[in-house]
Amino acid sequence: MRYRWRICALLLAATTINYIDRQVLGVLAPELQRQMQWSEIDYGNIVTAFQAAYAIGLVTAGAIIDRLGTRIGYALAIAVWSLAAMSHALVGSVAGFAAARFALGLGEAGNFPAAIKTVAEWFPRRERAFATGIFNSGSNLGAIIAPACVPIIAITFGWQAAFLATGALSAAWLVTWLLMYRPPEEHPRLSRAELDLIRSDPQEAAVKVPWLQLLRHRQTWAFVMAKFMTDPVWWFFLFWLPKFLNAEYGLTLLGLGLPLVTIFLMADIGSIAGGWIAGRFIKRGWSVNRARKTAMLICALAVTPIVFASGANNLWLAVALIGLATAGHQGWSANVFTLTSDMFPRSTVASVVGIGGFAGAVGGMMIATFTGFLLQTTGSYLPVFMLAGSAYLLALVVVHLLAPKLQPARIE
Repeated sequence: MRYRWRICALLLAATTINYIDRQVLGVLAPELQRQMQWSEIDYGNIVTAFQAAYAIGLVTAGAIIDRLGTRIGYALAIAVWSLAAMSHALVGSVAGFAAARFALGLGEAGNFPAAIKTVAEWFPRRERAFATGIFNSGSNLGAIIAPACVPIIAITFGWQAAFLATGALSAAWLVTWLLMYRPPEEHPRLSRAELDLIRSDPQEAAVKVPWLQLLRHRQTWAFVMAKFMTDPVWWFFLFWLPKFLNAEYGLTLLGLGLPLVTIFLMADIGSIAGGWIAGRFIKRGWSVNRARKTAMLICALAVTPIVFASGANNLWLAVALIGLATAGHQGWSANVFTLTSDMFPRSTVASVVGIGGFAGAVGGMMIATFTGFLLQTTGSYLPVFMLAGSAYLLALVVVHLLAPKLQPARIE
């Protein structure tokens, strides 16, 4: 009765590796910027290249995964990002890094559509938020492992070795996935009792829906706007926190480790707690609508104090405020992702996640470009923290207006 949790563990491992790969640049940014004499705008453009490819990849990845199936679609995505991660070791210019980041963004775009679709295939509705919270916590584990290990690898073997090591991890996961994964109905190690549990929800029609048709539904736009308004905050955390801590508190490459690990450990707890809270409310008899939005409100409120982070005169006060915000974001994210399986049939989940992820990546492009120019001209992080503090409450209002009862979309 527990094989589905082994599949969830695979999703956790993939998401962890995914975030190690993308976080390597953020951790090394102060050192690479110094060595290669990048301006703030140069760094912003490199980050924007990743975001642009991530946006493009998400539009296509969801549809490809829905068409090819989870096993092959996920394998294809991770093969691309493994090669792209290692290619960073071969470049040394702004254009070279931008090209490598672009390729990485294309591959990594497949992770969340594939993982959310896998959860929809392997878990009954009442367990999906918790399972999503568990695998989504890999984004924080990756962000914890990267600052703990990357500086040591870079100082010992050179910065190129850090990119090569993370690419090798991706390749190892790919082999494991192909050996272990099959759809539930075809899996030889899945018991009949567990399959019955997985399929205990009412049957859904297996329909293939073009993503342009999905845009006709208000439920799609609820998810899209939630991602567009809040994903940029997470991208800012990933790519600019090391630079913020370096600029404001003078932390060196090795000194960044403990503060970043603390911040993303708090985010990890928030990811699991956010999914658990919603599931707990549902078990107490709350409607999915009430449970999901209450959990999202709690998470949104946790982010608001970050407006004070840029003025904190103590490193660990800033770490606490940012850590609380990352916890709030990840709890929010676990519930936002689960909105797709609340409102759409399993056969369309990856496509909806891809559309929303595209919107989030476009928002990430905007915040990357804005932050680069902001720091180049003013050197102040305050406007970004103010945007972060208000984004989640505003996004919750938009979600409620577009999907007041979280009613399932009528897919024909």
